[in-house]
Amino acid sequence: MMRPLVRLGFDACLLSLLVLTLCVRESAAADESARQVLIRDITTIAGIRENPLIGYGVVVGLKRTGDSQQTLFTTQTLANVLQRLGLQIPAATVQTRNIAAVMVTASLPPFAQPGTTIDVTVSSAGDAKSLEGGILLLTALHAADGNVYAEAQGPLTLGGYTAGSSLNTKEVNHATVGRIPSGGTIERYVAVDLNHLTTLSLVLREPDFAAARDVTDAINRDLGKDAASFSDSRRIDVSVPQSGMASVPMLIARVQNLAVSVHPPAKVVLNERTGTIVMGGDVKLSPVSVLHGGLTVEVSTTLTVSQPAPRSSGKTVVVPETDVETKEAPVRSIQLGAGASVEELINGLHAMGATARDVVAILQAIKAAGGLQAELEIL
Repeated sequence: MMRPLVRLGFDACLLSLLVLTLCVRESAAADESARQVLIRDITTIAGIRENPLIGYGVVVGLKRTGDSQQTLFTTQTLANVLQRLGLQIPAATVQTRNIAAVMVTASLPPFAQPGTTIDVTVSSAGDAKSLEGGILLLTALHAADGNVYAEAQGPLTLGGYTAGSSLNTKEVNHATVGRIPSGGTIERYVAVDLNHLTTLSLVLREPDFAAARDVTDAINRDLGKDAASFSDSRRIDVSVPQSGMASVPMLIARVQNLAVSVHPPAKVVLNERTGTIVMGGDVKLSPVSVLHGGLTVEVSTTLTVSQPAPRSSGKTVVVPETDVETKEAPVRSIQLGAGASVEELINGLHAMGATARDVVAILQAIKAAGGLQAELEIL
């Protein structure tokens, strides 16, 4: 009578063990897939990039918020623009309250074709108060080689405003910088001919030998050939003839859609000016003890009036009275064991009452003591 019960209990244990194994495998697979990224997200293609453009122009149509008369280059610019339109005027007679000299910047995308539109940013170059309601006149955009690659013109859109006059004003965000969506037009053909490439070079955004190896293995495994190789921690070269692909664009599209596992480095970034601290989840700490205390010294000065006695030859004088007070906070400490996580450290520092700037100093001290197993970068 007991054997069926024993058999039933044994089968239940096997079933529970099987379910637990499947759950562990699914969890491991989920963790593995969470670390998978596409090659397009961690690499760029050598030789294919954006190029900066810059130009000088003038914005018109402002409501008396433009450059003042002291900004001489604004009046000269307007006189030159009117001269090209056939109107001769003395530059000294121009009133510039409704115009402003600006610098126009944009990015020339790769494979740009004539007629392609791009966004441009317009920034005041003089002492204008606001560019609100202004229109940028036709401005040539130059690259580093001095050639004109685009033209920009159109009404500005601002992310802020300014109102009032003299000292009674209210300003929100930057009213002297605006954008013109699709305000620039490409005028020069700058596309790169990829069909002449014999080697496709991928450049990692963050140098890492492990990532370069994983990208190389993923490409060779997908192509079924040893067409890819890496020479350092950033560059992966893919031989176009050995890949067997019909064209370079098809090879790029196939390679960029491959998924690889990423291994982010343990890193702590500190911004001492703002007190901002960013730490990765893989940062580990060695056994360390942290003592934190504060000593505050307050010096206050009170001015009192000293009156002389009646019918004396003394004078009324102001006598400063200085009071010195010191406050010393008790030392508070935390202890972290081997392999402690960032969350444990932050919770301990919060319990100690440490501020953001205190945490910056404490992390620097922990790194100096060898307790922080991560790269420490200070901005």
